Amino acid sequence: MASTNFRPLHDRVVVRRVESEAKTKGGIIIPDTAKEKPQEGEIVAVGTGTRDEKGNIVALEVKAGDRVLFGKWSGTEVKLDGEDLLIMKESDIMGIIG
Repeated sequence: MASTNFRPLHDRVVVRRVESEAKTKGGIIIPDTAKEKPQEGEIVAVGTGTRDEKGNIVALEVKAGDRVLFGKWSGTEVKLDGEDLLIMKESDIMGIIG
């Protein structure tokens, strides 16, 4: 993402999906066609925040590098510099991992 000059606006974030395990706990290998898209990702870039009723900027709680969980249908898929990424609002993120 460093080579790109893309910065999300307001309360939006850019997320890179983190691939899930290709094996179950029992050792069964899951083929790519049966895998669901991961709902876990890493924040790549964040916007400046949103404005409150008084016009003050409220900063986002997430920052670049955070690992997060998000909803199955959250965000808009985009391709930047050949990499598949998601752009979503901070409110679509369910929580920060670790």
